[in-house]
Amino acid sequence: MIYGLKLTRTLQLEYNKILCLIEAVKEEKMFLPTTKKEMEGLGWDALDVILVTGDSYIDSPYVGVAVIGKVLFAAGYRVGVIGQPDINSQADITRLGEPRLFWGVTGGCIDSMVSNRTATGRKRNSDDYTPGGINNRRPDRASIAYANLIRRYCKTNPRPIVLGGIEASLRRISHYDFCTDSIRRSLLFDAKADYLLYGMAERSVVELAECLKEGKDPRGVRGLCYISKDLPENCLELPSYEESASDKNAFTRAFILFYNNNEPATAQRLAQRHDNRYLIQNPPALYPSQKELDEVYSLGYERDVHPFHRKDGEVKALETIRFSISTHRGCYGECSFCAIAVHEGRRVRSRSKASIIAEAKEMTRHPLFKGRIHDVGGPSANMYETGCDRVEKHGCCPKKSCISPKVCPLLKSGHEEQLSILKELRSINGVKKVVVASGIRHDLVLADKNDGERYLKELVLHHVSGQMKIAPEHSEPIVLEKMGKPGCDRTALLKFRELFYKFTKEAGLRQFLSYYLMAAHPGCGTEDMKRLKTFALKELGTVPEQVQVFTPTPSTYSTLMYWTERDPFTGKPCFVEKSVKGREEQKAILAGSPIHNKKEVNSPKKYGFKDTRIKGKNR
Repeated sequence: MIYGLKLTRTLQLEYNKILCLIEAVKEEKMFLPTTKKEMEGLGWDALDVILVTGDSYIDSPYVGVAVIGKVLFAAGYRVGVIGQPDINSQADITRLGEPRLFWGVTGGCIDSMVSNRTATGRKRNSDDYTPGGINNRRPDRASIAYANLIRRYCKTNPRPIVLGGIEASLRRISHYDFCTDSIRRSLLFDAKADYLLYGMAERSVVELAECLKEGKDPRGVRGLCYISKDLPENCLELPSYEESASDKNAFTRAFILFYNNNEPATAQRLAQRHDNRYLIQNPPALYPSQKELDEVYSLGYERDVHPFHRKDGEVKALETIRFSISTHRGCYGECSFCAIAVHEGRRVRSRSKASIIAEAKEMTRHPLFKGRIHDVGGPSANMYETGCDRVEKHGCCPKKSCISPKVCPLLKSGHEEQLSILKELRSINGVKKVVVASGIRHDLVLADKNDGERYLKELVLHHVSGQMKIAPEHSEPIVLEKMGKPGCDRTALLKFRELFYKFTKEAGLRQFLSYYLMAAHPGCGTEDMKRLKTFALKELGTVPEQVQVFTPTPSTYSTLMYWTERDPFTGKPCFVEKSVKGREEQKAILAGSPIHNKKEVNSPKKYGFKDTRIKGKNR
């Protein structure tokens, strides 16, 4: 049984034939084929599914196309991968033939427009997912480009084109597009694709494949979007694309309805008219059980770039993910600028301790492993095993955040479980250092009166590699409110900082806090940035040299504020810095040469040791 699905008799017979191969893959690992020669080596004359991605093919549980490919393969389907095909030639897109069931198309691990453009609209020169690191292989609007490429050259046996990945998830309804400063249609319409799977689509993609294999209508699959000439029954209709594009109030209503229907336990089917047709979004796929999530991470990943791409150079992204372990998905934080809630979900789903330990032990057998696990975490490292009974039974509270403006008392901490896992990871033969490099929610640490300080002390003693990352983002309450961050974050931040350096000094270590800070977020003006600069100097004892400029990405509340220049929760006007000059000036206030007294009132020197941070590397 795969993801709770009972296999049909036909599928079961085929699955039995290759069961031995699947088990061998789990033990020995295997890249999915990228060439005809590899297909022949497996005895395959054709593929059921061909996945096309804007990244080079990295076989890792951190890479969506690898996960979807392995899940489909484990369900009995023959799957191949084409990474970064040349859009000006048929050579790449035709090298695996045509699939029996469908083409799966993704822009890659990052939205292609975010990957290709900076926060101020300039073309990026580098790409961490491209061999050699030069940004010359990923087209703008990659999902559209690849769908067009397939239709142009693969006409012998046209099969459905299915969009997926974060680019598809965040652009599945009419959305604001920063690069054109306009409202665009659903990606499904612009790519002229047949279906779109959103979110973490392991369950949905297997259901879709089974429907297509059995000749059934897949339009009932949860987590799927499709185009319809008619408006189905029992749909919640959003303001149309045309209304949303011409009226910012209509766009706001559409977004709020869309956002509030991302919880699998309560979501309705949505519809949005585009001209004379409708985008239909089925309710989100049900979250996987812990057993199913564990299954995904047991599918035998190579933790490497496929040789087809490796010959063209190193892939930088692999440096951080090769020997890292993802412990959970989702985030209770719901920061206004973050798309995790829309793509991964507002609820945290955690793997079992046994699964995490098994992955670490398997990692130690990798020929390149030198004893260091680079990260153990998730969107926020210390959200592992957090949750509450109400959320599990009824879904997230519709009008209340679990963390902001303060941590809900019903939210159970998972620090004790994390401590147990970290301790066992350290004891594995061959493991020399286990790092928690994912960001830490310092407010969650302070809210946990039982295990919070013990958790922080354990991290300081064993799991920090020079710097610990936290993300206060700002110091000013009005900006923090727009960001969806705790309004009292300044006080909590200083308390956390005091504890961190106290434990660091007691241990005789040289370790530092690294702060993620943001400029030009809606609601933030130059005076706010000056106050943040003063706070960073006088209270944090640091002058940040790398500051993120807010980038409006589709399907976030911050982007809604950016476009409408209004707070969607109050309806009141909201200042937004939109000029390139103004956005860069806000960054320069914080990251440029200090104009204030450099005396580090609360610097690490206060705690009895030198600040050894390398200039430009303190983040």
